Amino acid sequence: MKAKIYIASHKLYQMPKDPLYQPIWVGHAKSNNPLDLPAGWIADDSGDNISAKNSSFNELTALYWAWKNSDADVIGLVHYRRYFSLNHKKGLANILTDDQLGNLLETSRIILPKKRRYYIESNYSHYVHAHHKEPLDKARELMDAHYQESFDKVLKKTDQHLFNMLIMSRSELDQYASWMFPILFSLEKEIDTSGYDPYEKRVFGFIGERLLDVFLDANNKQYIEVPFVFEEKQNWINKGGRFLMRKLTGGKNGK
Repeated sequence: MKAKIYIASHKLYQMPKDPLYQPIWVGHAKSNNPLDLPAGWIADDSGDNISAKNSSFNELTALYWAWKNSDADVIGLVHYRRYFSLNHKKGLANILTDDQLGNLLETSRIILPKKRRYYIESNYSHYVHAHHKEPLDKARELMDAHYQESFDKVLKKTDQHLFNMLIMSRSELDQYASWMFPILFSLEKEIDTSGYDPYEKRVFGFIGERLLDVFLDANNKQYIEVPFVFEEKQNWINKGGRFLMRKLTGGKNGK
């Protein structure tokens, strides 16, 4: 069984040498140096792709590429600074190995990062305090009643899987991507993002994060959670300050 974990990156960065991992340059269709691809990397604008949408779909352009073009039986997506790690330690020497992945796959065909827990607010309130609420509400309208029921259930919770990080068997990814991407493509036609700032224009990547748990719940999927590490330092004081400011100001307010 062939497994491949794609590492989404938009810039040069140190990459693991383990052949399990494959760096993929996201948004390559609009790269300033389209021919300057590092050795061993692939670009997300080859084959069947949505590379040109990277500014609004984020790392999902890499997931789409893998779904449509990879010949692997198991497909994963991580970020250039964020990896699965069983011992939860930083450094490329500590990231998930092929042997470890094989052991995990004996139990489940879906592997996800540990959930982020909010405690004091729901997944829905967290989103609308940070982003425009219209796309999230509109995404719900684009689902059938069964998925809407799961949407409501998931968005009322206070924990969720984020970052669009995942590892799935080919069959599981086919089912997930075949459901998620059509919703995002339809949503793209339904909402006007011309007034959004560059960060908020990444809306379809943000919505995609929220759709994963809806899919899992609606289809009663079983999965394993694995710790993940962020390879760079994070300023938790600044992050906490921005969170409190969003709470006090009501986030994006309305749209």
